[in-house]
Amino acid sequence: MKKGRVNLKQNILVSFNPNSKQREIIENELSEKANIYYLESDTNRTEAIEKADIIFSWNPIREFDDEEYKYFENVKLMQLLSAGGDHLPFEFFPNSLIVAGNVGAYAQAMAEHALAMALSLSKNLFVNHQKIKEGVFDQSSQGKLVHGANFAIIGFGGIGKEIYKLLQPFEPKIYAINTSGKTDLNVFFAGTVEDLNYVLSNADFIFITIPLTQKTKGMIGKTELNNMKDDAILVNVARGEIIDQKDLYDHLLSHPKFKAGIDAWWIEPFRHGEFKVDYPFVELPNVIGSPHNSGMVPGSMLKATEFAVKNILEFLNGNKIKGVFNRAEYL
Repeated sequence: MKKGRVNLKQNILVSFNPNSKQREIIENELSEKANIYYLESDTNRTEAIEKADIIFSWNPIREFDDEEYKYFENVKLMQLLSAGGDHLPFEFFPNSLIVAGNVGAYAQAMAEHALAMALSLSKNLFVNHQKIKEGVFDQSSQGKLVHGANFAIIGFGGIGKEIYKLLQPFEPKIYAINTSGKTDLNVFFAGTVEDLNYVLSNADFIFITIPLTQKTKGMIGKTELNNMKDDAILVNVARGEIIDQKDLYDHLLSHPKFKAGIDAWWIEPFRHGEFKVDYPFVELPNVIGSPHNSGMVPGSMLKATEFAVKNILEFLNGNKIKGVFNRAEYL
């Protein structure tokens, strides 16, 4: 009698420290399909990494030492709890390793945050709040009309499409930029980064939601800023490095009607270990800032865990997964 094939469970190494509710999600959804263990509780790190088929990580550069990447040879998938891949040390990863970001996990909250920044800037809420604090009742100050305006969404993916949904009551004219230059949604214009200056020159509001790659790093500098309307509102919830820091600061100084909402900064604790800016953006009256917390709302990390675990489960079932990075875009 021919022996049946043994169906061995795959090993999932969780390399960050999940809270109890996150662990419950991980265990409930994946324990039937895989053996789950946690790096912080494993005494032999090398053995833990070497036996892993899948690594569930939040921030690999904080969770692994550089010399530990050589033990990744048997790892098939690294699934991130975070969305972007710009902070990953792809040069140390084996070529066979599939790395997936947590696509869409934070999109709704980030879209709301981006729109809140745009609306606040358009109505001069922060400036007028400061005036009220100083006893100045400037009832003649005017805001910017949002209804029927032209909106550029640079990065028409998960976050960009959520912004699109939120904008619909304003009867907007949407200019969308993505990798294909196509979309099934009802937009006024769809194009690629090759159409960037055309889109920027027409926009009243500009949302930056595109991933940071070698191609998009510094894609908005002096030329692109000068192509924007003098009173345009620029909101960046993606990555700081997409915009040239000096050029943006200089443009804000020389164009006082131009405004910027900055959630994504150039040097941040998650990726660089500290927060630092080269120019005093927050001292300008035409800037509002937030500490890259656009995706943080109650329950956001549990939702992100659910998104990531679902992707891992798809991988275990042999199905196509979301958010796979093209490492050539980051090297």
